[in-house]
Amino acid sequence: MIAELNVKPIAIIHSGFKEKFGIPRQPGLATSMTATIELLSEFASAEAVKGLETCSHIWLVFVFSACVDKGWSPSVRPPRLGGNQKLGVLASRSPFRPNPIGLSPVKLEAIRIESNGIYLDVSGADLLDQTPILDIKPYLPYSDIIEDASFELATKAESLDLEVRFHPEAEAALHTHATRLNVPLETQIEEILRCDPRPAYHKNKQDERIYGIRLHDLNIRWTINSEYIQVSEIILDS
Repeated sequence: MIAELNVKPIAIIHSGFKEKFGIPRQPGLATSMTATIELLSEFASAEAVKGLETCSHIWLVFVFSACVDKGWSPSVRPPRLGGNQKLGVLASRSPFRPNPIGLSPVKLEAIRIESNGIYLDVSGADLLDQTPILDIKPYLPYSDIIEDASFELATKAESLDLEVRFHPEAEAALHTHATRLNVPLETQIEEILRCDPRPAYHKNKQDERIYGIRLHDLNIRWTINSEYIQVSEIILDS
C-alpha cells in the first residue's frame, strides 16, 4: 500500500475569477467565462497535446489551492442544503476534502502552440485564477455520460430566475470595460449573479446587503431582492 503519493502540477489556469466568492459552485454554469490553461515548462511539449484537438471537452484534475491549509472534516454543510444540514464530505463537492482535489469538465475552445509555451483556451471553468492543474484528460461522451445516473440531493442546476439590472453609471462602466477587456462582460456578470454566490444562510432572509465580487480586474457591487438583482457599481479593483 502506498502511504503517501507525491504529485506536482503540470499546468496553471489563468481565469477571471480572482477570489473564491462569486465562482459558480459547479462547472458549466457560466459558459461565457473563458480561461487559459498554461502548461508548465516541463510539460509544455507539442507531443503531449497531440490529438487533444479532436476533443470538444476535457477533464481538468486540479487542486483546491485556496483550501490546502484549511484541513478537512468528515461532515460538511453544503450550500445546496441551505448550510444548515450536514452531509458526509464524500457525498459532497466541498473543497475541504481529505485530499483537496477537484474535477471539472470544460469546453476546449482552442490549443495554441506558441514560441513561449503551450496554451489551452477553455470555457465554462469554475476555477480560481492561478489554480494548479494536476492532469488533463479527454472527455469521452460514450463513457462519461451515464444517462440513468441520479443524486437525490442535487437533481438540477440551481439558478435564480431574476432580471439583472444595471445602474446607469454601472452600465456605462460595463460597456467601457467590456471593450477594454474584449469579453462579453454583461453576460458574464448575469450568469455569475444568477448562480447566487451569497452564503447559504443569507438566501432566505430579507437581504439589504451590498455584495461585491472580483471579476477580471474589476470590483462589481450588487444587491438582490425578490424581484431583481441590481448592479450598482463596476470599478477597477484597487
